[in-house]
Amino acid sequence: MTSKTIVHVLRHGEVHNPDKVLYGRLPGFHLSEVGGQMAKAAAQALADRDVTYVVASPLERAQETAEPFAAQFKLPVATDERLIESANWFEGKRVGPGDGSFRDPRNWWVLRDPVTPSWGEPYKQIAERMFAALHAARVAAEGREAVCVSHQLPVWILRRYVERKRLWHDPRRRQCSLASLTSFHFEDTKIVGIAYSEPAAHLVAISPAPGRPRAPDACSRPARRPAAHHHAGSVHWKRRRLRHLTLGDGRVPGRQASSRPTALG
Repeated sequence: MTSKTIVHVLRHGEVHNPDKVLYGRLPGFHLSEVGGQMAKAAAQALADRDVTYVVASPLERAQETAEPFAAQFKLPVATDERLIESANWFEGKRVGPGDGSFRDPRNWWVLRDPVTPSWGEPYKQIAERMFAALHAARVAAEGREAVCVSHQLPVWILRRYVERKRLWHDPRRRQCSLASLTSFHFEDTKIVGIAYSEPAAHLVAISPAPGRPRAPDACSRPARRPAAHHHAGSVHWKRRRLRHLTLGDGRVPGRQASSRPTALG
């Protein structure tokens, strides 16, 4: 009998960041009041689901986003280092257009390579650790559902990796809003579909979002809406032949990031 498992990969809620820095992996950055409401809205969206495993990045904002899920399903929050935010050379700096870090010629060398990228953790490395974490969650929730709380860039890189798209991209076109759910559907060890929804879209729309930095892979960048018909609670499905991505132990087979899968007919 085929075992069907869903792993929901959640971006954390809005962060309190009055100094408008790119916080990356720095400690001490917690959810704002609105961010806490976003986490609750995301948990409520899964209230009738069979969630048996909750795991989060070790950073405070991810752990706090996981708390409503843990309370709702009466589960502990596990921690997986592989879900952590990407490392970034600009951590702790103000990096938006017009701010000092980008205008300083001493920093231009850091921005020389957008493909790897030169300013932070390699996209390939992010993809590999996130893919391994995804499969670990699938194993933990075999036949049921899991929630993994991570960060915008890692979630988006994971999705592009699974969809066989090139990993470097325009950050403004990411489909990974605050407290959004990117849900990976498995049949046994095979990924058969990806769904995306924004249960906290109503809060993202009204939030002033103070302190949102603008930078390469800025962890608080709002995602651009991909289509005019997208709305709160909407779900987008993609199905792929992904036999090459179905290793049960979460190992990542070698491949070219730019290759694409064949859609199911």
